Amino acid sequence: MIHFLPRLMAILLLGLLAACSSQPSKNPVSVSPPPPITGAQPPPAPREFRAMWVATVANIDWPSKPGLSSVQQRAEIKAMVDAARRLNLNAIVLQVRPGADAIYPSALEPWSEYVSGQQGVAPQPPYDPLAEWISLAHESGIELHAWFNPFRARHSAARSAVAANHISKKMPAVVKSYGDQLWIDPGEADAAAHTLAVITDVVRRYDIDGVHIDDYFYPYPVKAPPPIAAPTTATATPAPLPPAATTASTTEVSPPEVDFPDEPSWQRYRASGGKLARTDWRRDNVNQLVQAMYRAVRAEKAWVKVGISPFGLGRPDLRPAGIKGFSQYDKLYADVELWFAQGWLDYLAPQLYWPIAQEAQAFSPLLNYWIAQNTKARHLWPGLFTSRIDSSEKSWQPEEILQQIALTRSAAGATGHLHFSAVALTQNRKGIADALRASTYTMDALVPASTWLAPKTLAIDPAPKATLRCSAPPNCILALVDSPQKRVDKTALWTQYGDVWDFKVLNGKTQNVLVPATHAGNALQQVVVSSVDRFGIESARLALRPERVGSIAPPPAGKSSTP
Repeated sequence: MIHFLPRLMAILLLGLLAACSSQPSKNPVSVSPPPPITGAQPPPAPREFRAMWVATVANIDWPSKPGLSSVQQRAEIKAMVDAARRLNLNAIVLQVRPGADAIYPSALEPWSEYVSGQQGVAPQPPYDPLAEWISLAHESGIELHAWFNPFRARHSAARSAVAANHISKKMPAVVKSYGDQLWIDPGEADAAAHTLAVITDVVRRYDIDGVHIDDYFYPYPVKAPPPIAAPTTATATPAPLPPAATTASTTEVSPPEVDFPDEPSWQRYRASGGKLARTDWRRDNVNQLVQAMYRAVRAEKAWVKVGISPFGLGRPDLRPAGIKGFSQYDKLYADVELWFAQGWLDYLAPQLYWPIAQEAQAFSPLLNYWIAQNTKARHLWPGLFTSRIDSSEKSWQPEEILQQIALTRSAAGATGHLHFSAVALTQNRKGIADALRASTYTMDALVPASTWLAPKTLAIDPAPKATLRCSAPPNCILALVDSPQKRVDKTALWTQYGDVWDFKVLNGKTQNVLVPATHAGNALQQVVVSSVDRFGIESARLALRPERVGSIAPPPAGKSSTP
């Protein structure tokens, strides 16, 4: 994906030198809040997936640098979760496997060097970063999706020695050197089984809300070296990648590329009677992993969503007119359209990392293209390149991201988005976080429901049970009654002051909520609450008018919140 930044930019610009660029205003973005929501009854609960990717590879987002103490790492986790909460995000997509390693204690793979500074060495004092992220996110009513790189074995940014239990040491035959990285060969059955085992282990042991993989299937191609007129050694120059033998192959001219070194696994496939062309065989290897991963997650936990964030351009033979550029179908061997059509994922987050005005990769036609592929009515949540807001001359302005969100909201069939990456938001580059909070994320939103995953019987009570008691001086407490037989994941809370409504999402374990009796000079008129289960299904609502009493005690410590 979420490549290390120079590589990302190189890929995005591949073959696009003639494309035009957006010219947003260089002035800080000026935004206005939306009009207030009024009426006698609360509106429907806002539904929108709002997420940020937290990249651990090369310490892009977290930890800020390798080798921080556990105390420092935990402080950074809390700060990032708090930032997401202030911004009214409802999901964090955390990279837990940057390169066949782990940011959590694992019996299958070594500790990541991006956590400890040394691959195979735990952070000190010992703690479980993934468990910490999950706990703090859930306390804030935020989903935590575990993001895996399925086939990358070692990133070019890695510096420490390879640990003894790394896959390149334990299973050297399945790991190939390609460019400046190590790569797990998708054609090796043992390699695919290992990746599946890693993902299943996390789903089984951790209370995550989603499994997420990015665009690293087969590696992004490496340019072949120029021909050598008079070789001085017996070592052969790697063979250029042959043109893809497929009806979807692009007609655009590309420079010669080094073929991926999977000759042993390819020959075993041929010897076993395999009939597919090599390009189709590679796609089939990836297809099998995606399908098996979806089935494995479903077998473990019904509510855990499976998402994929592929490169944003679809198959060359299916693209809208005028769309040009890199073909993941031909180069990464990713048949994304097939996965979507087969229902092997619950959400697709195509990386639409180009400005609106860039015609060859125009945002709106690409968004509509992926919406059209969603024949199973799953979630479509595009990825936005928010980190392109930086200090460079080619920096985007915040207006670009605000406009992309507006276009997404206006497109029937898209119900959310993801920001790459967290650092742009936590640094509030050029005021992007302020602008989002003031104009775009003015109130909370529930994650859209995954109705196809939900059981036929409601997993929560028909409606919550609660009381609302207010004293003078102004102090109100909404007391939610526990229902242990039903699993409440979130509590949806509407508050009405005068005729204006506000909406908040609370952790489902919250029992006591402090609700101000007045706001902006208006008295609290009513509170409306509902329960939401792990599938996003909302219960019936309970409306409460303030019950005036002489005095009330402050809410007890723990499991309390302020809207």
